[in-house]
Amino acid sequence: MKRSQFLPFGVILLLGAAVQPAAAEPLLAGAAKVDISDPNTKPANDPLFAKALVLTDGRTTAVLITLDAVAIGEIGPIKNDYLPTIRARLEKELGIAPSNVIANASHCHGIVRPDVADRTVRAVAEAKQNLVPVRCGAGAGFENRVMENRRLILKGGNQADVRHAYSMPPDTNVASVGPIDPEIGILRLDRESDGTPLAVVYNFAMHPIQGVPNGGNTADVTGFASQVIEDNLGSDAVALFVQGCGGDINPVMYKEVDRPRDAEILGNQLGLSALKAIRAIDTKADAPLKVVNETLTLPRSDQTDRIAGLEAEIDRRLASLKGTTLSLKTFLPLYVKHRVNGERPAYYSHRYLQDELIGKGDWDKLDADNRKNLDAYLANIETMEELTRLQINLALLEKHRARNAAAGPTIDVEVAGLRAGDFRLVTFPGELTVRIGLNIKKNAAHGTTFVAGYTNGYIYYSPTAEQLRNGSYAQEDCDCLLAPEWQALFEERAAEVLGKL
Repeated sequence: MKRSQFLPFGVILLLGAAVQPAAAEPLLAGAAKVDISDPNTKPANDPLFAKALVLTDGRTTAVLITLDAVAIGEIGPIKNDYLPTIRARLEKELGIAPSNVIANASHCHGIVRPDVADRTVRAVAEAKQNLVPVRCGAGAGFENRVMENRRLILKGGNQADVRHAYSMPPDTNVASVGPIDPEIGILRLDRESDGTPLAVVYNFAMHPIQGVPNGGNTADVTGFASQVIEDNLGSDAVALFVQGCGGDINPVMYKEVDRPRDAEILGNQLGLSALKAIRAIDTKADAPLKVVNETLTLPRSDQTDRIAGLEAEIDRRLASLKGTTLSLKTFLPLYVKHRVNGERPAYYSHRYLQDELIGKGDWDKLDADNRKNLDAYLANIETMEELTRLQINLALLEKHRARNAAAGPTIDVEVAGLRAGDFRLVTFPGELTVRIGLNIKKNAAHGTTFVAGYTNGYIYYSPTAEQLRNGSYAQEDCDCLLAPEWQALFEERAAEVLGKL
């Protein structure tokens, strides 16, 4: 016989009431943005913003902050005390738990004001003051025209990367390129009262570093995309861009030299693609809210062997440089002649025919000698370009070896999870490369699951274990604090965090 059969009915009701969790209130949301552009950085092209989204269901309050900035601390104008400062102030002034504050940098290279922390707190306070009941929806858009993977798979199996810091490898050495992630993850929040859009969170993987023709201070591609979204949605809607796994993703045609670099063109494309998906999302009132914040301990790398190997490679390439009779002054016109007419480059064809008629081969020998000298000069140029890549990346390895040696064998990082309705987001402070995001989303239990790097701190690049074994030394491999084992540890923890949402 069940124990409850011996209890009075009223006691049973009281006991039942005691074990039932309190019902969550309807989801409330508020959004705001504050200009954080540095007024002393000239020229100013377009504004940079700190944007805040506050979500609460009466039991949990979550804050998502997005910044048009290169990073949350470590590099760029925002210092390492930024995150603890704003968390402490938000807890003291607004009663928001520090672990429920998630801050993401777009990774644009714009310059923000020195008082960016004060302005961030102001944005959160305004968002909290404007809380209203909302309906919530999640979905995904598609955009594959504005970005490219910057890692080039070479025919020898190694990889190089596309940067302005050094030259490209020869086209003849390039076999293929790495993947991209065309998905735009979207959270849509509409006002319950009239159905108008209050805020949109959109997640996408790409370095927003295209720049603008005047070289001015800019929020870059994602700043323009956000403006397109806000202009079209109206109703004072705020579009918050959350950077994804863009560590190895550049704007398309990043090394182009034949026209001005213009982020607005790419931003318009991204914004319109996001809008297309936003308008297709249905919202609903039943929207669970949850935040998870955990500490993950990861192994630091020991760069000693890689540095020794890279130094040996530099010595080998230096020894491969050979003497040549040509200089830049003689190489350029001679190279053009041989490219225009490789068969008879030195003069008009009749001179060669006349030479053949009298039984001489002087002009053919001249061409053969010049081809040999051109090949030698070109080989030296390619070696010089490779040395440039190796020297720059060697400096990165040496910087992080010293840092890791002083810090110890491990590093602690935050892994946060946010759920709002069907929208799920897991975060990491490093510059995650795109394959990691693709892995996590592929293995996620829910389709509207997204991944954000550059969040709650900054620990430089976080490439895959395979990329860290790359013998060609791309930036992502060298500008990294982590040992290859970090990837499996993070992907496992990301799955656990998502499972708790």
